[in-house]
Amino acid sequence: MGKGKGCCASKNQKNVLLGTVPPKEPRVRDAENAETEEREIPTETGSLEVQGVVDEPTTLSQKLKVYIIFYSLYGHVEALAKKIKAGIDSVEGVEGHLFRVQETLPESILQQMQAPPKDESIPVISASELLDADALIFGFPTRFGAMAAQMKTFFDSTGQLWRAQQLAGKPAGLFVSSGTQGGGQETTAWTALTQLVHHGMLFVPIGYTFGAGMFKMEEVRGGSPYGAGTF
Repeated sequence: MGKGKGCCASKNQKNVLLGTVPPKEPRVRDAENAETEEREIPTETGSLEVQGVVDEPTTLSQKLKVYIIFYSLYGHVEALAKKIKAGIDSVEGVEGHLFRVQETLPESILQQMQAPPKDESIPVISASELLDADALIFGFPTRFGAMAAQMKTFFDSTGQLWRAQQLAGKPAGLFVSSGTQGGGQETTAWTALTQLVHHGMLFVPIGYTFGAGMFKMEEVRGGSPYGAGTF
């Protein structure tokens, strides 16, 4: 009874209840053995010594990454991609990254078409690298009102990402190039939406947010509410 095994508390238990023997608090350390500090917490019966992790102030230093992924045969889409990167880089906390998709035409055909050499300083992207971006913008020339085969080939390589829906919820935009005014400034973009939709990406159009210039008829202008464009 008097040893604490019955209905009466033992001497040590009474001391704890009365506060004369403060219970020991566990030492708190993180997995990396972070720097700790000791501090006293006042109680009704005295003070407890607690050892805990020091909270360091955190700052958001990493910029949001927007990947600009394009195919360009004669350089028109590439020029627009570089302009888009300049605009992205002008926004605080955001940075643009240029990527090319793999060329599928043989070099002999490219020479016959008098296509300029590719800018080797711009890397060729792989499907898995899409996961590293916070947002994506795809650019391509039109081929009979739809995207060029080179870009379609790249999208076809993203099957594993689609199966796992690893790009779902990622913002994505489009920009295009066409050889004539009625050659696909709109259709090239909206026929590409199927690629984004099946991945669950969030399509971000530009609408008519670029001012009165989008309504003028005095000169030939590329682009549409679906995205930027060039001729």
